[in-house]
Formats: sequence, C-alpha cells, structure tokens
Amino acid sequence: MNKQRIAVLGAGPMGLAVAYQLARDGYHPTVFEADDRIGGMTAAFDFSGLSIERYYHFHCISDHAFLMMLDELALADKMHWVETKMGYWYQGRLQPWGNPVALLKFKGLSLAAKFRYGLHAFLCTKRNDWKPLDHVEASGWIKRWVGAEAYEVLWRRLFDYKFYDYTDNLSAAWIWSRIRRIGRSRYSLFREKLGYLEGGSETLLQAMRADIEAHGGEIRLKSAISKVVIEEGQVRGVEVAGHIEMFDKVISTIPLPYVPRLMPDLPADILDSFRLINNIAVVCVIVKLRKALTGNFWLNTNDPEMDIPGLVEYSNLRPLDQHIVYVPFYMPGEHPKFAESDQVFLDKVRSYLKKINPELSDEDFIELRSSRYRYAQPICDPGYLDKLPPVALPVKGLWVADTSYYYPEDRGISESIGFGRKMAKDAMV
Repeated sequence: MNKQRIAVLGAGPMGLAVAYQLARDGYHPTVFEADDRIGGMTAAFDFSGLSIERYYHFHCISDHAFLMMLDELALADKMHWVETKMGYWYQGRLQPWGNPVALLKFKGLSLAAKFRYGLHAFLCTKRNDWKPLDHVEASGWIKRWVGAEAYEVLWRRLFDYKFYDYTDNLSAAWIWSRIRRIGRSRYSLFREKLGYLEGGSETLLQAMRADIEAHGGEIRLKSAISKVVIEEGQVRGVEVAGHIEMFDKVISTIPLPYVPRLMPDLPADILDSFRLINNIAVVCVIVKLRKALTGNFWLNTNDPEMDIPGLVEYSNLRPLDQHIVYVPFYMPGEHPKFAESDQVFLDKVRSYLKKINPELSDEDFIELRSSRYRYAQPICDPGYLDKLPPVALPVKGLWVADTSYYYPEDRGISESIGFGRKMAKDAMV
C-alpha cells in the first residue's frame, strides 16, 4: 500500500471513479462528501418504497467507460438494452418522433424543412472531429443548416427553456455532441436502443463503494470540506468539521463554482476563471402514476403553455411496478423561477401531464416529488475548454475538475467515470 494520503472531494460518479482507480492502484484515498449519500446527481432516494434516482439517467451503447466498469465489477449481467420510442407534443397533438418515417409524417413542417432537419441530424452522427465547431455559436449554426422554419418548431423552445439568456452564446461543438450521442444510440435508422441497470445507478454506486473500501479506501458522508489548505505553493490538507487533516494530494470533483470558496488561496487569475463559469440549475419533478402517460421514453414538447423542452417517461425504459415520469425544469440559478416554491412546479406538472393525456385523472397521480440542483450543468460557450484552468493547478498536489472538463461531451455517468479514472492516473504520475 502506498503511504501517500490523498483526499478526493465529492462522491459523485467522477469522485468515486477517482477513488476507485486510486484504491485499485494501491493508494489510500479518502473521499469527502457533503451529502448523506454517494452519487451526486445519480444518487437515489426512497420514493415511498421505490428506490430511484432523483434525476433520470440512461445509457447508450457508446458508453464504453461505464460498460468497462460493469465488467470489472461483475455487473455486466445487470445491464439490459431496450428498444425505446420518442414522441413530440406539438400544436396540441402527440406525434411519433425520432426516425425518418416520423419526420416525414410530422404535422407542422414543410417537406423542405423536414429534409434539412433530417440531413443535419444524420451528418452530426457521422462527424467525429468537433474542433471546427469549437468556436462556432450553436443557434446560428443550426439555423444555417435546418432553416428558420425547422429551428422555430424543433429547436427554439429547447434552447429557450433550458438556457434562457444564454441561448445565443452556446458552443456548436457542445450541442453537436448531444445530437451525436443520441443518434448513435440507434442500431438502425428506425430503431433506438437505450440501456438501464437493474436497480438503477445505485447498483453501480454501491459496487464502486464496496470496491473502494475493499481496496483500502475510505468514504466519509456528511463531511463537507470548508477549505483546502494551501501553503507555500502546495497542498497541506483539508479543513473539515473545524479541524485540519493533513493530505499529500487533493483531487476535487465538486462543481467548479464552489472552488473559489473552498480554495481562496489559489492564484487570483485562476480564481477569476472559476468565478466566470456559468451553470444551469434544475428543478426536477418526479411523478408516480397509476397508468402510462404515453408509450414513449423521450417526449419533446413545444407548447406555449409549457415552460419545459420535454420530459422522460422512465418506466418505458426500466420496467417498474408504477409508471414514473421525470419532468425537469432547467434555468439559470439566478433566474427568479428557481426561487419559486416546489408546489408551483408540482402544480405545473399535474396540468401538463393531464393536457398531454386527457385520460389521466387526479386519482391517477399517486405521488409527486421535487428535487433541486443548483449546479446541474455548465453553460458551454464557444471555445469553452480554452477558458478553463488546467486540471493540474499550479499548486503542488492539487487537481480540480468537474463535468465541464470533458467538453464537448455532455455530462453523463460514463464520461465522468472515464475522466475520473484518467485523472487519478495522471495525478499519480
């Protein structure tokens, strides 16, 4: 066992992946997590007898780092692949979506607009080099490809109801990666295949935790770090519960906006870089129903009475005893809507679901819950990665990253695992 003492901040998938790799490589990581459970945005909660994630997750056939870890933890047989469907709620009508036939039959678009939209989506799945898109603004890029008509019907509300004031300054590379990931989840032009893990993400999280501890690592819950102690250009330790613990190295995976508060002794230019990062917040309502809402996993929405870009009917992917729907409300954390009460969002969701499926009655709503996450996703503007400090900061023994650092990929469990394991390897060179 290597005697270096290493602190890992955050027990989300990236932090657990860092600790997993360190422990397997013979080091002794100590993971500090402010929450009372591991998982971060993948953490589960007790939904009146159903253990389920607070925020929805799914897996694609391209999630190589995730699938590799399942093999290592002997969990591959817990993974199941399902043919899923998409729908589009537009002009008060539920329409099929997500394949060429659905696009051709879609009511509300001209044939030319459909062709341009389909061509753009197809070419995005074939592109591998994102660098030419890195400094390109996304909404203008999409409009040039699909035209004003298709942008207005199929894209504008997605941008407006997720990014609000940031809509006109997003990276085209970042948006392209999202189109490509879903496009490549298909095993034919007409069929989409997504995956779920038996027991949800909790199955993987607990297996990672057990493996970390079996290899000598430690995970401390309800242990918020108040400061990373830096002296004479190197890490000395962390302050937790009013006292300082000495560590040789610190690897932080907490959201970057927290870094200036926890590491105030970093160089001023680096602190400024972290302070300039903007994030989307989310209020996610999860609903337990007696009957299905639709037959779709994804449902995009374009409705003037709904301030959401879509919803996920999770039980159409993972079989459950009740029907489960996630309805995420994304917005900048400083937006006034984020300060509204949970009841406001719960009431909205009831009305939205009853509009989409008029057969739903009040009695069909078994339960609704709301969760909030202030730093759910970085807002990636053109050239985003160039503006971030290096992962290995100019402080001996200190590494800092979160989901921002695998730009242009969208946040995801697999990406976090892959990046976390690589960061652990790089930190111990």
